[in-house]
Amino acid sequence: MTLSFFDQFMSPSFLGIPLMALALVLPWTLFPTPSARWLNNRLLTLQGWFINRFTQQLLLPLNPGGHKWALILTSLVLFLITLNMLGLLPYTFTPTTQLSLNMGLAVPLWLATVIIGLRNQPTIALGHLLPEGTPTPLIPVLIIIETISLFIRPLALGVRLTANLTAGHLLIQLIATAAFVLLPLMPTVAILTAGLLFLLTLLEVAVAMIQAYVFVLLLSLYLQENV
Repeated sequence: MTLSFFDQFMSPSFLGIPLMALALVLPWTLFPTPSARWLNNRLLTLQGWFINRFTQQLLLPLNPGGHKWALILTSLVLFLITLNMLGLLPYTFTPTTQLSLNMGLAVPLWLATVIIGLRNQPTIALGHLLPEGTPTPLIPVLIIIETISLFIRPLALGVRLTANLTAGHLLIQLIATAAFVLLPLMPTVAILTAGLLFLLTLLEVAVAMIQAYVFVLLLSLYLQENV
């Protein structure tokens, strides 16, 4: 029986029990717990340096009102990076290839930024729906277009993350299958294909980190418009 390439994206289960919750909780067990000591080990020092640098870079364009989101945005990027990276290991499952999970992260956070804008500065938040200097006949059309684009934002967040990770995993499996099939027939071509697979794996590591950063960066830009 030939398995489908898309079987790797099925939610795993054991004895009929879905393991999605275990896949989501596992990354947090891999992070070292900060200690109160003056001197930390190398891993804790590296983790602290990364969190500080990322938070500083992320909150640079935000107003002081948006700095309250520092904890949730930094935690989210660490969570997404870990999930994406763990999905590149053999015999693992990547929860972020599920559109439902990504939409579950994108929609509440996007909605929170919109509610904050409507609560703190309703005039400016509603003003984004109509650019200044718009001709009168185009006002209804532009309001509809801007409203649609506003509601498409969370969909774009979830689909972008899902599509990039799904495409990368499929490409890796296709090239790995080709290398395995070509090995007894054309060993030289199979070795070249394996080299290409190694380079693609490095690219996927970069994509896993970049897509997590882009997800949080776009959320911070949406927040910047509403604070």
